[in-house]
Amino acid sequence: MAKYRTALPTLGEGIFVSYTGIETDLIFNRGIDLPGFASYPLLESEDGREMLHGYYAQLIGMARLNGVGVLLESLTWVANHDRGAAIGHNPASLKKFNIAAIDMIARVREEKGDLPTLLSAQVGPRSDGYAPRERMTADEAEIYHGEQMETISQTEADLVSACTLCYPEEAIGIVRAGKRFDMPVAIAFTVETDGRLPIGMPLREGIETVDDATDGGAAYFMINCAHPDHFSGVLEDEPWVQRLRGVVTNASRCSHAELDESEELDDGDPEELGELVGAISKKFPHFTIVGGCCGTDMRHLRRIVEQVKMKDQKKL
Repeated sequence: MAKYRTALPTLGEGIFVSYTGIETDLIFNRGIDLPGFASYPLLESEDGREMLHGYYAQLIGMARLNGVGVLLESLTWVANHDRGAAIGHNPASLKKFNIAAIDMIARVREEKGDLPTLLSAQVGPRSDGYAPRERMTADEAEIYHGEQMETISQTEADLVSACTLCYPEEAIGIVRAGKRFDMPVAIAFTVETDGRLPIGMPLREGIETVDDATDGGAAYFMINCAHPDHFSGVLEDEPWVQRLRGVVTNASRCSHAELDESEELDDGDPEELGELVGAISKKFPHFTIVGGCCGTDMRHLRRIVEQVKMKDQKKL
């Protein structure tokens, strides 16, 4: 078994907040149609760019008030070959979108450069983020994601965050592609209501499989797109949990299948969500990244950060 890496060279010390719930807010709260769940096409219009810029500005403003750093996530989660082609984008246009999305967060960082801010280039799964129709081998995943990774490597991105992954082979391929293009990669698995990956594999096994196959090559791991109740019960004081550096949670307790079928947004309880993430942070103080995914907005992020900061102060 590979030796676990406990350092976090891309982040260092302190709490960072991440927000990956823009798409659900755009769809359900703003009534904006996003074919293929893709927000990056909004970069084509001035109105779209202004609206997206507003999300980042709010996030940075909230982080500054609470004295935490920010992971600015690019809107490139589905800007890969197959998912882009499904909504009419060829490799040349996808390259432009990926560059434009990361250029936007780079400009935001430059404008608001008075707090720790990292540029995170989002990479998503080739297939459905909840239920993969086909599973690639690690070699296939390296080739597939290498196309987007090569483009990202030409930008100002500090790291790649591969989010809502369902199985280890795809994660292995992404880590290998990151090594090939000299990009640090964070792997964020999603889990079902039982704390297992959507393919039924225990989270522990998923993380250990990736580490074993890549010699601990991922910068760190996270959990995203799941409610704390879905995974808190499987987190234990064991070496594999030391490879996890954070949680970016859903507002809803619904399963992924239920979320897919929902016609209304379930935004849960921001206060409760903050308390649950705060409790996880207190139990695992090395979790330095917290944030919100589907169904969350600034209310949830604010309460999460406040509760995590409160737990930190109590530990002192």
